[in-house]
Amino acid sequence: MSSKHVSQTPATAALRAARVAYTEHPYDYVDHGGTGESARQLGLDEHAVIKTLVMQDDAARPLIVLMHGDRKVSTKNLARQAQRKSISPCEPEVAQRHTGFQVGGTSPFGTRKRLPVFVERSVLELPRIWINGGRRGYLVGIEPRVLTELLQAEPVDCALED
Repeated sequence: MSSKHVSQTPATAALRAARVAYTEHPYDYVDHGGTGESARQLGLDEHAVIKTLVMQDDAARPLIVLMHGDRKVSTKNLARQAQRKSISPCEPEVAQRHTGFQVGGTSPFGTRKRLPVFVERSVLELPRIWINGGRRGYLVGIEPRVLTELLQAEPVDCALED
């Protein structure tokens, strides 16, 4: 890939429509490389690379959790704060059906259906974050306030040390 510009995705279309300023950060996607791989290639702090996790509650209702790349989600704490009986990760094909994005390229912006979004509270304290732009191997840099302003993301405390 010689070109560093990535064509529009549903995520960047949603950001543009909302007049959100963002920077584009393509990298070479590696299967199961996760945020560690993208952070390494782009020279970013993995703590500021935010992963988009598609989960579901006990009634199989989907939701999105935005978490620091170097942390895991306590589904027990999340369920309590989201007032659900239980929360668990979606199977990849289920996540893709809910969001319209391929696993590894899931963005919280421009999802097929509007899903409830929860964000680890400390993510909102970062000066800038990098989050999937709707395609494998593609992050966008944005201000964290976009998560609450555009997605109405609900702040929660559910991080586990990795």
